[in-house]
Amino acid sequence: MKLTDRDKEMLDGVDGEGVALAMQVLVAIGRAFDAEQMCDISRAHVALSNQDADIWFAERLVAGGAVCRIPPTVNPGFCLEFFRHLPGLTPEDMESMERTEAAYRALGAQLTYNCTPYLQGNVPRFGEVTAYSESSATPYMNSVYGARTNRESAQSALCAAVTGRVPIYGLLLDENRKGQVHVHVEPTLTDEFDYHLLGYAVPRKAGLQTAFIPVFTGIPANVSPEALMNLGAELNTGGNVPMYHIVGVTPEAPTLETAFHDEPPGDPVVITADDLAEEQQMLSAEGGAIDFALLGCPHLSLDQLRAIADRIGGRQFKVEFWVMTSFYAKELANRMGIAEAIEKAGGHLVPDTCIDQVAWKHLAGKKGVTDSLKGAYYTQRRDMEFVLRSVGDCVEAAIKGDAS
Repeated sequence: MKLTDRDKEMLDGVDGEGVALAMQVLVAIGRAFDAEQMCDISRAHVALSNQDADIWFAERLVAGGAVCRIPPTVNPGFCLEFFRHLPGLTPEDMESMERTEAAYRALGAQLTYNCTPYLQGNVPRFGEVTAYSESSATPYMNSVYGARTNRESAQSALCAAVTGRVPIYGLLLDENRKGQVHVHVEPTLTDEFDYHLLGYAVPRKAGLQTAFIPVFTGIPANVSPEALMNLGAELNTGGNVPMYHIVGVTPEAPTLETAFHDEPPGDPVVITADDLAEEQQMLSAEGGAIDFALLGCPHLSLDQLRAIADRIGGRQFKVEFWVMTSFYAKELANRMGIAEAIEKAGGHLVPDTCIDQVAWKHLAGKKGVTDSLKGAYYTQRRDMEFVLRSVGDCVEAAIKGDAS
């Protein structure tokens, strides 16, 4: 790669061992992908975890004196304040989150602990070069905003935040952003849950597990931000899709021809109503009595929280009802009385927390209900079983104690 003099200074340790380590990682990635040079970034998001490898790397950068040139937003771990007094967590669990918080504070990160920073707080302009990790974030940045990021790991995004640089390859290049598979959606999508199902169905129906860029037709022009969030999260979990186009909706796809860079799109992969129903049936546990509801993977937005409060209508939950959201949305929900409505029904509005966390140990071995296919997939290793339903149906199931 052709490094600038400033790149070479960082690599040679002029700014300290931590910056040198970060640049070594980025140079190695660039060489692996045959990048010719690097460029500046203006935004970053780090999908941190409070697991051993992530803590080790972050603390090593801190020990080397690194501070982020581009302060990144960060993914959730679990909310120390909320879970400190609940059963199940060990002193070691608490220490891992405390060390994570200390390391990222020392690095100068924005301690947002939110997996949807693209909805508020870290929103790019069209064409802006960024470094984003997190499975729902990379497709949203590339697709909905037309910003540019590769499918970064937590570590590579953190290195980019420290140096302010990334190697130029992949989705930073025009030629790699063209559509590759035409996907026509036959049924009318009426609920945000439909987009969860669609995102998981596409890689399977297309028969592709390698990275690809789908181009959708048949999706309504008034699709909500939350629906697009769900679509990207599932495409990038059920498959490897860091970018998609929707004709007439996303900025790089005003027409089908433009999305494919004027190349023939080929025969479409057609998604039917039966495909969506089959996806739900295949991935969902059998309905029936449930022990809890757990929503918010990705974090629910303020509009989704309002819809939950409206759906409750003064009734009471028969089982535990947990909703994960950003601290931005929770603060507004507190001010607007939305949180009070959920909590009066016996629910819990939890900030800063991921579904794939030790915080949910008390739910192990139980059956719950969720709208998130991604969340149900992640929690298999935590011995949690989920019935998959829309957010509205999850509310009703928690009130009845049954998801039949």
